[in-house]
Amino acid sequence: MNSSRPYLVRALYEWIVDNGCTPHLLVNAEYPNVSVPAGFANDGQIVLNVSPSAVRHLQMDNEAISFEGRFGGTPHSLYVPGAAVLAIYARENGQGMVFDLEPPVGEDVEGEGPDDQGPPDSDPPRPTGRPSLKVVK
Repeated sequence: MNSSRPYLVRALYEWIVDNGCTPHLLVNAEYPNVSVPAGFANDGQIVLNVSPSAVRHLQMDNEAISFEGRFGGTPHSLYVPGAAVLAIYARENGQGMVFDLEPPVGEDVEGEGPDDQGPPDSDPPRPTGRPSLKVVK
C-alpha cells in the first residue's frame, strides 16, 4: 500500500492556504536526495515556507515536493522526498500534522515482518501532557 504521507501533506497544504494561513514544512535535511540550501538547516532539520507567495513552480506528487525559493535573496531549487517531510503546519497557529520518521527506501528495518510474539501483556505507556509542535528556526 502507498504511503498516506504525500496525500495528507497535499490536503493539509490546501486546507492551510484556504484558511488564509502560511504553510510551513519541517524537513529532515539529512534524508537521502534532499536538496535544500546549505547553511540554513539546524540540527539536521529545516523549516520551509511554502506559501504561494513565497515559492514558484510548486509541485507536490507522491514521490516528492519540489519548488523554487529564495534564501538570503538568492534563488534556489529545492527537492524534498515525501518521506523527508516531518511536519506541515500553519505558521500563525501551529495547526497541522507531525509525521513519524521513515527509513530511506530500500533500507531494511530491523524487526520488520510478522509479529511472532503475540500481543503484549499490558498496554503501552501513554504520553502525559498535551501534544505540541515546536517551530525550529
